[in-house]
Amino acid sequence: MNNENNSKISLDDYKITVLLIDDQAMIAEAVRRALSSDEDIEFHYCQDPTKAIKLAGEINATVILQDLVMPEIDGLMMVRYFRVNKDTAKIPIIVLSTKEEASIKSEAFKLGANDYLVKLPDKIELIARIRYHSKAYINQLERDEAFRALEESRAKLAEANRTLQKLSSLDGLTGIANRRSFDEVLNKEWNRSIRSGKPLGLIMLDIDFFKLYNDYYGHQGGDDCLKKVASGLSSAIHRDSDFLARYGGEEFSAILPATDINGAVNVAEEMRLAIKDLKIEHARSKVADIVSISIGVSAVVPPRDTNPEILIAAADQALYKAKETGRNRVESGEVSDISC
Repeated sequence: MNNENNSKISLDDYKITVLLIDDQAMIAEAVRRALSSDEDIEFHYCQDPTKAIKLAGEINATVILQDLVMPEIDGLMMVRYFRVNKDTAKIPIIVLSTKEEASIKSEAFKLGANDYLVKLPDKIELIARIRYHSKAYINQLERDEAFRALEESRAKLAEANRTLQKLSSLDGLTGIANRRSFDEVLNKEWNRSIRSGKPLGLIMLDIDFFKLYNDYYGHQGGDDCLKKVASGLSSAIHRDSDFLARYGGEEFSAILPATDINGAVNVAEEMRLAIKDLKIEHARSKVADIVSISIGVSAVVPPRDTNPEILIAAADQALYKAKETGRNRVESGEVSDISC
């Protein structure tokens, strides 16, 4: 049976559909007559067993009646064929035999038959068996479809949650990480550095005279400037472990795991030059005719029982120094008081 098509059919849409496979037309006519009084049962007959698997899928059979003795193929082998074919693997099979033989019945069940009847069975018993197996099969399809729909819904929900989490961690304007992500990553890397004993570097930077830029070029111009600066700063980040974020307003930050003060200063200088190379016009700057940045850098091997606020304070102090000494430069600061 074509399960892809069946998964789209509800239980109420199913019709009990019988496929009889028997080389004797007389048997087929007898079964047809036995079922003819039940209008909700659809009957199909296949005399050629080589075409049975394809036909079962085409008619969406809900039960297969199969003779055990056929001229072209062994009936037990036919049961095996049905069970290994994905389109018919789960369709109930009622084996029809001319006599009751325990060994043959046992082998039929072992190969996957669902029922065994000596032909021709009583009409009432035949219809009862057909209804029972068909309803059980249809119910199983419905359960499979419900489970598939549930799993699909779960997968969509998980993907939506991942997307939401990603969006909540990004700055809406620049597309880089936001302050919330910065705080989370800094705490994580601080604790990692405590365990590893490796230094943690931090860069804090401001766009020089950004308020004057906004006043002159307008807020749209200011937003465009922030996007370009974020892109330029990203180009100076070369390791997957390094983390760039918009700290707030025109201020950006970068977390540099396993990086000492010299390494952090080198990254900061590369950032400064990357922004310089953008050549973003800044007619109101008091330090250059293009957009520039002032950068504060700090690094420390975090002692135990400390928090990253001491690293932020040191980088902020260095940033203040860069502004006070002319801007458009990199200054470094030491973590002088690790007890705070």
